Amino acid sequence: MAIVPHFYFLRLRNATLSELPHRLQQNLTRAYLNFLNAFGRQIPPVPVIDAQVVAELDMPDLYPEKALSVSDIGTIVELMPVVDGGRNRKQTKNIPDAGISPKSLDIRLVWEPARLQHSVALLVYAQHHLDIVNWEKVGQSAKIVILSWLRANPFPRGVHYQSAMECALRIPVFFMALKQIDSLTTDESAMLLEAIYQHGWLVSKQLSLYSSLGNHTIAEAIGLIFAGAVYRSTRQGKVWISTGIKLLNNEMAHQILEDGGPAEQSLNYHRFVLDLYWLAMDFIQKNNFGNVYHWQQKLTAGEFFLSAFKDQNQLSPAIGDSDDGFAVAPGITPHRVVKTDNSKNHITFADSGYTIIRNDKLVFTFDHGPLGMAPFYNHGHADALSITLSKNGYPLLIDPGTYRYNGVPQWRRYFKGTRAHNTVTIDDQDQAVQETSFIWSKPYRSKLAASEAEKNQRFFSAFHDGYTRLDHPVYHHRSILYFDQANFLIQDRFSGTGKHNFQLNYHLHPDTTVEKAGKWWVLENGGEYIYLILLNGYLVPVKGAYQPIMGWFSSRYGEKEPTTVLTLTQRGFANNISFATAIFTQSPFNHNQLKNKAEQLEKKIKNS
Repeated sequence: MAIVPHFYFLRLRNATLSELPHRLQQNLTRAYLNFLNAFGRQIPPVPVIDAQVVAELDMPDLYPEKALSVSDIGTIVELMPVVDGGRNRKQTKNIPDAGISPKSLDIRLVWEPARLQHSVALLVYAQHHLDIVNWEKVGQSAKIVILSWLRANPFPRGVHYQSAMECALRIPVFFMALKQIDSLTTDESAMLLEAIYQHGWLVSKQLSLYSSLGNHTIAEAIGLIFAGAVYRSTRQGKVWISTGIKLLNNEMAHQILEDGGPAEQSLNYHRFVLDLYWLAMDFIQKNNFGNVYHWQQKLTAGEFFLSAFKDQNQLSPAIGDSDDGFAVAPGITPHRVVKTDNSKNHITFADSGYTIIRNDKLVFTFDHGPLGMAPFYNHGHADALSITLSKNGYPLLIDPGTYRYNGVPQWRRYFKGTRAHNTVTIDDQDQAVQETSFIWSKPYRSKLAASEAEKNQRFFSAFHDGYTRLDHPVYHHRSILYFDQANFLIQDRFSGTGKHNFQLNYHLHPDTTVEKAGKWWVLENGGEYIYLILLNGYLVPVKGAYQPIMGWFSSRYGEKEPTTVLTLTQRGFANNISFATAIFTQSPFNHNQLKNKAEQLEKKIKNS
């Protein structure tokens, strides 16, 4: 079955009866726009309002993540025209409005510069550095970028109007330009006001609802609220504000779990969603559009969740999908209420399914959560029972990241698949079934079965049922013993029927050197060492392989590089296969000491 028909078949199969009219309306709207466009007709008619209505609105508070020098800000000013419509025209001149050929390019690399958020970054950085920058020059640079993009991309033609989310994220940019750029003429202000209404109208007709609910929905709600605020004197504007706040209220419970974790099982998208909520909350409260202060408790829980993953360099593992997108702009944050408490050396987030062990040197994560957000689990990776480990801010055992969404299906399958994570793959199958680049079927169930604290050690045990779909079903059980505030023993066991191939993988950061010292693997990054050994087998290093794909790392969207994987494949009956891994972060134990700890772990597994 071809990919596009298969995609629509899966969509239809998961649609409710109430969703079908919504999908039909969206398609009819798109067809109607294309029809009128062909005859040069403009819709929707844009109400005429005075730009003064924008002056009466208060801006949300925005902050640079770090201070910049005048040369840094000058560099941003120089680079601004690169994000201009000229670049987008060059990239998209051969792209039909109907869609993008996956063989040509990645659509995200076209869409995201067209969010125009770099202009917001420039304005915010300049506002916080008025002593060293020429505000008039900064405003002029931002104006050139935004207005030239609008002239190069007239509504609603072209690839940049295909995604409601992309349209929604531009609306706050237009609003902030109206608020902060002093040199706008009357005609230029009118152009921005028209763009806000047109973008808001299109978003309202193309909302991501029903089976499409996700971070796109949150972004679209933000766009409606900002557009509605500008056009609050109109009936349409009032509806947009009401709809946006209602969506955010509903999705607060749906997308942010009770423990503060993400339903989408992605740390990057959780940051994105939380920042959109903080931005909306500040804007709504400042302008008296409603009382949404009750959001703060859940958002603060979300901040605590994210802080628990951060190492000493404030970096987090690349769990789940990431497109490196920003709610406001690169390097710019909304006002947040952040709650952190890294004094605990063990935190379990039961709803989202993560256990984190940390001390003043180590951050160790254990994933025993679900695949992602039903029904499609779009941004989750098949990483059940995977681990990561960093020491003093240097990542050693990693999640390899995302790389790309479009245009390279074999790489998309690898990076989101089980073999790209620090867990066990059975029969070269993922723990769930990849239907398309975003849609999963047959999701697994994962559960933390035991969690015990005793003297100077902790014991955890979890399992998942992703491989019970095989002709001969198998459960994967992983148990972890953490002791002496420094060391880990990991036992992988299996229960089920039939003979299978079991592949254990440990992915290392590209900066990590790998050496053998006796039976131990010595891993070093940034002068930090850990020691790893498989007690009942021999791991071998693989790096940058293509057939099959193995040993790759993506530090940011669209980029990849080779990295080392320590791997072992064994074939046998499920009940007869096991892997026992020791990871020590100070120095290796001698054989007798290690044997004693392994026996302790065996006893705990049997008792649990």
